[in-house]
Amino acid sequence: MSKVIRIGTRDSKLALWQAKTVQRKLEDLGYNTKLVPVKSQGDIILDKPLYELGITGVFTKTLDIAMLNGDVDIAVHSMKDVPTALPKGIVQSAVLPRANTKDILVYKDVDFLNTVGTIATGSLRRKAQWLNKYPNHTVEGLRGNVITRLQKLEDSSWNAAIFAKAGLERIAILPENHIELDWMIPAPAQGAMVVVTLQDDTFSTKAISKLNHQPTEICTHIEREFLRVLEGGCTAPIGASATINGDSIQFEGVLLALDGTKKLSVSKSVARSKYKGFGEACALEILENGGDELMKAIKAAL
Repeated sequence: MSKVIRIGTRDSKLALWQAKTVQRKLEDLGYNTKLVPVKSQGDIILDKPLYELGITGVFTKTLDIAMLNGDVDIAVHSMKDVPTALPKGIVQSAVLPRANTKDILVYKDVDFLNTVGTIATGSLRRKAQWLNKYPNHTVEGLRGNVITRLQKLEDSSWNAAIFAKAGLERIAILPENHIELDWMIPAPAQGAMVVVTLQDDTFSTKAISKLNHQPTEICTHIEREFLRVLEGGCTAPIGASATINGDSIQFEGVLLALDGTKKLSVSKSVARSKYKGFGEACALEILENGGDELMKAIKAAL
């Protein structure tokens, strides 16, 4: 195992935590590794919403290029940032055990929930679901890494902001003043980490495949298949959550209008052995029940 596996990662604190987790697991198996941090366009351009950047995989493209150029051997991503279609020559080699999938509200006070208030998020999915539940509230845009976003909330007149619980827990900055939004359907693959490799790199691919966690791989496959069929990416308010309960899998999916005024949901279960194609079936049900027209309206608005 003399080859050094170069681990490509974004340079944010959370991304480095994720990459170091993979590094530790690989070194425990006897592999030699080296971290190679890279800054993505999604980390540099913070004054525009993600959907306005016009780049598929705004947080992953720089690392894809680094892999294809031979500068790194593998890349570690938050799976929810990864496009459903990987670039030619790059393959998914492992999905690590999932963390908490829920969104949370970090607040200054909670009294505003029953009146009017302002919350912040850079996610169309979170914004639409929030406005669907709280139509009298105002939603402001919020970009940056989790530390930057927490500071922006502190420095603002906003009442609260929405975060993924997993990210704040991983780097131990989860504030006490938060509530879990158990009614909000998370982003497809939220809380999961994925490692990709070059298809032709048999050494790295074999090494990484040893880290794969099959239950998480199955659930994220269903959620991302649902997303792919709806053609969501970062440009539509789409939530998806698959959970394994014994021999069955429960799925909750949602598609909303950008302003939250319309919401289409699906809730289904399937035998664990029949999970392939399940995400697609759930997406088709949404599309047949008004989702096709809603997606057209969303694309026209964006």
